[in-house]
Amino acid sequence: MQRRAFGHTGLVVPVLGFGSMQAGDPRLPEEAAARLLNHALDLGLTLIDTARSYGLSEERIGRHLAHRRDEFVLSTKVGYGVDGVPDWTYDCIVAGVQAARDRLRSDTIDIVHLHSCGLDLLEAGEATRALADCAARGWLRVAAYSGDGAELRHAVLSGEFGAVQASLNLCDQQALRVLAEAGACGMGTIAKRPLGRPPTTCTPTTGNASRRCAASLASRRTTGSRLRCVSWLGRGAWTALSSAAPIPGTSSATWQLSQRVLSIPRSTRRYARHSSGSDRTGRGACR
Repeated sequence: MQRRAFGHTGLVVPVLGFGSMQAGDPRLPEEAAARLLNHALDLGLTLIDTARSYGLSEERIGRHLAHRRDEFVLSTKVGYGVDGVPDWTYDCIVAGVQAARDRLRSDTIDIVHLHSCGLDLLEAGEATRALADCAARGWLRVAAYSGDGAELRHAVLSGEFGAVQASLNLCDQQALRVLAEAGACGMGTIAKRPLGRPPTTCTPTTGNASRRCAASLASRRTTGSRLRCVSWLGRGAWTALSSAAPIPGTSSATWQLSQRVLSIPRSTRRYARHSSGSDRTGRGACR
């Protein structure tokens, strides 16, 4: 597995990470979750990304990977879900980081994101200040933001974060320019949903249906770095796209274009399902 610097944070990461929502599904037997997580590390997916909202994911990472903690970079997301504490407050962020350290069985978490809070909360600064204070206490190495749109741009330009995570795939490239700006500032960047997400206007499954959807994707016209189309990428769609004409405004493969910008494209739940067969705060330089 190729590895590269995660911006100016001092972390070194693989080019492909592992999104562990699947491992947190309570329907997944405990033994299967253990095999999944350990096999991901065995394959070289040594960036493990989780969140408070990913079911049992944090607990299972702590339970099954604590003995291998020095083998991977650990990333999680906070901001909500602390009993008796209002979401997105200073106390919620601090308590959330504390609880994540306990569940993950790790004194220090490498990357902690604010998990898609609104622009008003970012501008108010309370949540950001709480994350910075946790970094100052040594509870986390890199303060980060996960989200899209205006909130992502604010996070990059604020200079308060050392990394960002945003949606990026063949069908959704709205964050591409902002992620490039983040990289130029020395921030680490993570692409989530690199294989797409469930559709809103098209629900092909296999065979001819997926080929028709893929042909529709390939025929779309784009300008600059934006590509708007149905966000669905199943195996059939990938097969059909592989023989389709290149999409205007991209390189021979949009994935290659994204790899120039990103530190880590993170694997998704679909990948997980098939995987078995700077400074201490890491703040960016942009202001």
